[in-house]
Formats: sequence, structure tokens, C-alpha cells
Amino acid sequence: MRGPAPVTVDDGRTMVWDEWMVTVQDVRGVALALPRTSEHLIRDHVKFRVGRIVYVAISPDETMMGFGFPKEERAALVAAEPEKFQMPAPRDERYNWVESRMAALDAEEMRELVIDAWRMCVPRKVAAAYLGSP
Repeated sequence: MRGPAPVTVDDGRTMVWDEWMVTVQDVRGVALALPRTSEHLIRDHVKFRVGRIVYVAISPDETMMGFGFPKEERAALVAAEPEKFQMPAPRDERYNWVESRMAALDAEEMRELVIDAWRMCVPRKVAAAYLGSP
């Protein structure tokens, strides 16, 4: 049974969230249900991708989830919830990418982030067919 997990944020504070911590198994369940998704283990990171495009990656210690997110919107996302989201490493800033603390995500939010990241990688027709929109 999972419960609140303490997380140390960048400024050294320890915070506890009341929601259940999202696990790699939770992410896997959402990602592998999406068309054209495959799972890979690359340098100890669990990665989900469509073709060669990675849209979600889990850190080796399973505390961070990186995901595809529009570059133009990521600064606002991070500024709005810095305890939950952070900018990618400098080497990854050129990509549409954001990092999140898995302990800070609830299952529904994780699901939305994974699906939105996946939608950035697949043809519109594939996304529309899966999501049931025209």
C-alpha cells in the first residue's frame, strides 16, 4: 500500500503530498495502452516512445518523470507549480521536454501528461481514433 511520500525539493525543503505517489507501473499501464508505443530500457531509464521519438522517460531511481511538452509553454508550467515541475537539464532544453517529481503527481494528472506527450508524437488521425474525436 502506497502512502504520502516525503520529497526533497531543489531548495532543500522536504515536502509531503497527500496524494498517492505515481509509480513506474502506473505510467507503464497508461503508456503501453497507447497505440504505437513501445517500452525501452536505455542507460537505466525506462523510456516510452513512438518510433524513435521518446515521449516519456522515468529516472533510474523512479522519482522523476520527463515528458514531451511544448517549449513555448514549459516556463509557465514550471513557474506555476515549481514543487511539481522543473525545466529539463541544459542538454535537453532544445527539446519539447519538462521534468516532474513523480511523488507530486496524482494518477489522473500523470495520465493527462502522458497522453498529451504521446499526442505530440503520433499522426493526428491516430490520436483522434484513439481519443474518439473527429
